[in-house]
Amino acid sequence: MSLDGLPTLRAALEAHGLWAKKSFGQHFLLDLNVTRKIARLAQVGDGDHVIEVGPGPGGLTRALLETGARVTSIEKDQRFQPLLGEVAQACDRLALVFGDALAADEAAIAAGAPAHVVSNLPYNVGTPLLIKWLTGPWTPASLTLMFQREVADRITEGPGERAYGRLGVLAQATCRAERVLDAPARAFTPPPKVDSAVVRLEPRPDRPSPERLDALQRVTAAAFGQRRKMLRASLKSLPGDGLAGEDLVRAAGLDPQARAEVIPVDGFLTLADAWLAGR
Repeated sequence: MSLDGLPTLRAALEAHGLWAKKSFGQHFLLDLNVTRKIARLAQVGDGDHVIEVGPGPGGLTRALLETGARVTSIEKDQRFQPLLGEVAQACDRLALVFGDALAADEAAIAAGAPAHVVSNLPYNVGTPLLIKWLTGPWTPASLTLMFQREVADRITEGPGERAYGRLGVLAQATCRAERVLDAPARAFTPPPKVDSAVVRLEPRPDRPSPERLDALQRVTAAAFGQRRKMLRASLKSLPGDGLAGEDLVRAAGLDPQARAEVIPVDGFLTLADAWLAGR
């Protein structure tokens, strides 16, 4: 059997008696126009390795395989083993891993070679998975990810914009981040209560070192944890005996009366450097 010989996604779901589980944050993407567009936006093809999380019935999986890429799909819901197994039988470039993506070892899956992450992420784990890929020891070649639109805004918006926050700082400090596609709720089965969007992230060549990235996470957690307060107050909560509060803000050359929401990414990196230097 080839990919062309597979039943439609709806027919496959009906044949296996499958439905979306709310507890897993599942919303199936069955619109082939959308899945193929995501695969094109991912800029993958022959010779590329793609890691996909939450394939569900395999709509995006099929679109990725159509590009010629090799795909490893990680699925937590064991109910999909028979259905996805049919796709793997139709195309030997698909490998299946059944387990929790939050616990997955992507470095081992990639076996030391570059790998791209492309996924319609389950809503309930999208943000923790992104933080794992942004700050963990394994760096993807690129990430093309579907989120709830409000999460996509948090990743891509800048200082002074409504959704700018800690997630945006971490994403933009480590990657070039761009919202590349909007997807209405009607593209999914069942339709979620919100619209979605695809974000493409390309790791920066000047990605912060692990030590600097750890400091950035600490500084942004304190600053945005009390975002209504001025930095001189919110940064008092930083752990350790080093610089904190107004002393830290002044050491970084920033306005102690400013609030986190107006500080650019470079400003937070400077705060992280000042905190490291003052420990």
